[in-house]
Amino acid sequence: MIQKIRKSVTGRQVPAPGFGRILTRMTNSAPRRHLPTSPFRPAPTPQIKRFAVGDRVSHDEYGLGRAIAVEGELAVLVDFGSRQVRITAPFAKLFLL
Repeated sequence: MIQKIRKSVTGRQVPAPGFGRILTRMTNSAPRRHLPTSPFRPAPTPQIKRFAVGDRVSHDEYGLGRAIAVEGELAVLVDFGSRQVRITAPFAKLFLL
């Protein structure tokens, strides 16, 4: 890796000002693509969770509940007994039972 270095007053080598910003732009550009000849498997595509009215669900924070309304793939309204919570996609903490 190419790195610009300058000497400080104390004699230590330190990166030139602005170099971190350039390096960040170079490394955060695009996701890595999978080559067809690679022996490694590509990252799996995340599956979209789908819920229907009446489904029993479990949430990491709220516990057990039942889906009482579904807004397509955008949100699910869940009745947890003591409260009703609208949970939006990607439903990371919501699991179908």
